[in-house]
Amino acid sequence: MLDAFSRAAVSADSSGSFIGGGELASLKSFIADGNKRLDAVNAITSNASCIVSDAVAGICCENTGLTAPNGGVYTNRKMAACLRDGEIVLRYVSYALLAGDASVLQDRCLNGLRETYAALGVPTGSASRAVAIMKAAAGALITNTNSQPKKMPVTTGDCSNIAGEAASYFDMVISAIS
Repeated sequence: MLDAFSRAAVSADSSGSFIGGGELASLKSFIADGNKRLDAVNAITSNASCIVSDAVAGICCENTGLTAPNGGVYTNRKMAACLRDGEIVLRYVSYALLAGDASVLQDRCLNGLRETYAALGVPTGSASRAVAIMKAAAGALITNTNSQPKKMPVTTGDCSNIAGEAASYFDMVISAIS
């Protein structure tokens, strides 16, 4: 996993040049948004249990067959696995958001996820929908447009870029599952 600084150094080194111009501007922007990025990750992690449980409850309400016998989350064990997987996805999205780099998400979470879910018989449509619900909840927390009060105060200012970045990580998860 490379953070923004390591990526700039590796890129400059591979071309045999100094870090400058666009790379410095990108790093300055990354630093300027540092508190917003930290607040965004804090908002997600402080509300992780609610985000995940609301997403799983949402898919169960939308598709009542999931909780019926032979449904995707029928037994307590399957429900616990669904909640666990949601928390794992959310954790890796928060790692990627903190680092400003999706490689940890790709390498440690998404690599082989579709095949694993297929082998276990996980309904991928419902799993994708749960991730989409988590994406909406995280975005609302980051941009401070959520309907429920936050557990933590956030830095004021426009966080739409960071919310967009987080959304792209959730989209990567949805693509990996679908």
